[in-house]
Amino acid sequence: MIEEFSFGNFWSFKDIQTLNMTAAKIKSKNTELDQINIFSINKDIHLLKAKAIYGANASGKSNVIKALVTFIRIIKDSVKEERALDLIDSFQLSTETENKPTFFQLIFRIGKTRYRYGFEADDKSIKSEWLFSTPNKREQALFIREDKLIVDINQTHFKEGVMYQKLFKNSKDPIFTETSLFLTHLSSTGFGKLSKEIIKTISAISIISGLGHRGMYGVAGDSLSDSIKKKFILNFLKNADIGIDDLDTVEIANENLPDNIEDEVKEDLKKGKIIVSSRTKFNAYLKSEGKSDFSFGMQESEGTKKMFELSPFIYRSLKEGTPLFIDEFDSRFHPLLTKKIVELYNSTENKKSQLIFTTHDTNLLSSDLLRRDQIDFVEKDKYGASHLYTLVEIKGVRNDASFEKDYIQGKYGAIPFLGDFANLMTFE
Repeated sequence: MIEEFSFGNFWSFKDIQTLNMTAAKIKSKNTELDQINIFSINKDIHLLKAKAIYGANASGKSNVIKALVTFIRIIKDSVKEERALDLIDSFQLSTETENKPTFFQLIFRIGKTRYRYGFEADDKSIKSEWLFSTPNKREQALFIREDKLIVDINQTHFKEGVMYQKLFKNSKDPIFTETSLFLTHLSSTGFGKLSKEIIKTISAISIISGLGHRGMYGVAGDSLSDSIKKKFILNFLKNADIGIDDLDTVEIANENLPDNIEDEVKEDLKKGKIIVSSRTKFNAYLKSEGKSDFSFGMQESEGTKKMFELSPFIYRSLKEGTPLFIDEFDSRFHPLLTKKIVELYNSTENKKSQLIFTTHDTNLLSSDLLRRDQIDFVEKDKYGASHLYTLVEIKGVRNDASFEKDYIQGKYGAIPFLGDFANLMTFE
């Protein structure tokens, strides 16, 4: 579970900002939310099950998720990919930051232990790296790195790091390069058990776009070969009231493909298969008369295809207890459907999964659905820098306020300042 993700000097964010999943000590109008919308780790620590991020177009909402994507990809690829740091793009609108490194840090839990891992880097080298753990109440450093030097390592609680240093003590080659992470190097050894577990946990975070992409369609199609996943996908689509009774993959000849089909379908056709959806056919007396089959990729709506693409990621998140981040969550979805998905995560049945999403759907801004600490905003200042803040930080907001109305009226910020569009009708 994620407690905090912090980042700074990245794309539109100049200063260090924090996406905080720790529940604040507040009381909601609907007191039931203070029970079902949070996980209780212990008597002092409670984590949020869901978080919505709002803001105007070009405010930097997507850059919050892009920062996490960059953080994870560098962790996974810094050893095998020399150009992994090319993913870093610092804030370009200030002379203060243009030559400073980008900051990333994730605070998360594996079992009962809290970990804090992060690094600073630019597009050329790792400047610093650190790993701390809190098995009980006191935090302890496992290792601290400055440039290519490990300046502190825990001799008692991080023996895999100590062993790694001993093995390469007399080596003429550097233990790790200036473009690679020490944690990633350790995980590649046979004895880096904790490092492997940490990287596996971080890599298990799912991050997807609500606008969809070719890979999501393929993942969903492959999921139909698993009977349990297929059952979940069908139930998901049926509960969304779109009329599909069944889904299947059918092998077909793939010669002479037409040019006017979508890329996702074309990829399936090249593999010699197509996804088929079945719906009930009725006679003149409105009685069932068998089934009609449709090409899912070519004949179903964009909203239906998005639900199909999203379903295996929701399945994995809920089943394995991994966080799911969705950019443009509400795209192509009816407001009632987005609300149901949020309610699915904010439910007593959900024991370990977190949902974080960017959205423009103000219907979700309800004190009957979300706590004040579950609503974040992103706003750009006059210098072009984005700022991330939570509704609970804004003074004077009552727990029975109309969140949606007040947001639209600009009381929380993070809305566009629109011009007079009528001027566009002047063509001289």
